[in-house]
Amino acid sequence: MTSKALATALVACALSAAACGATANGASTGSVQNGGFASPAKDTAADFASPAKEAGTDSAPPAASPAAGTNVQAKVLSGKVVVIDPGHNGGNYRDTAAINKKVNVLTQWKACDTTGTSTNDDYSEAAFTWDVSQRLAKILKSRGATVKLTRTDNTGVGPCITQRAAIGNKAKADAAISIHADGAPAADHGFHVIMPKKIKGPVDPVVGASKRLGVDVRDAFRSGTGIPYSTYIGSKALNYRSDLGGLNLSTVPKIFIECGNMRNAKEAAEFQRPAFRQKIALSLANGLQNYLK
Repeated sequence: MTSKALATALVACALSAAACGATANGASTGSVQNGGFASPAKDTAADFASPAKEAGTDSAPPAASPAAGTNVQAKVLSGKVVVIDPGHNGGNYRDTAAINKKVNVLTQWKACDTTGTSTNDDYSEAAFTWDVSQRLAKILKSRGATVKLTRTDNTGVGPCITQRAAIGNKAKADAAISIHADGAPAADHGFHVIMPKKIKGPVDPVVGASKRLGVDVRDAFRSGTGIPYSTYIGSKALNYRSDLGGLNLSTVPKIFIECGNMRNAKEAAEFQRPAFRQKIALSLANGLQNYLK
């Protein structure tokens, strides 16, 4: 492809949902509107009611194709390793003893994992993160990256937060991202990115790189999804924490993203649309690419 043709293709990708993220279900509706958002209490290890339902019959990621907007960036991430950590797991509620087991995250002891939150109509965070992670993996692979996920399905238990960090470390990832969705009070809305603080631990050497990764992902996510910055936590959608084992124990650049509030009616509705989950995945891929290139 000539440089002029490539530039034209990139412009088309930036302007067209059909070129860059539409699925067979149709193009997404565009930006989420501000205001009127509800927020659930953040997930806790004590939340073991019943399994939240899966994404539905149309939740499987679409097959990679030129329409997915991935071929324009062909092989630009060749040689890069990305670890994707889909938050929680669909079977966690079945083994409370295992996921309540305390693990050392250096600054405190925390539960091995939690069940995660859900929308008011029981679309689970675990199902959401699994679906988005599969979509993201397909896009990154199509751009030449080597991709590893911290879990292989949405029916198992765990792994513990310490193991999730270890997977990224063992892979010597160039970047790692843990995908979540929040459960805050219902009037709150928006997304935020969580980055590590220095704790005199193994994460300290990559705190600076993690911040750069976080800013790049934040910018791409905001412009690509239309979801606004969080109204209830962080500053300009950036939040720093020292209590997350997935960050504290990471020796590679790593961030968490809370894609929005699952208890907010508008964001919850968007999260349940396959086309919007594809838009989220594409935005995350673009943010990771901006950092990695």
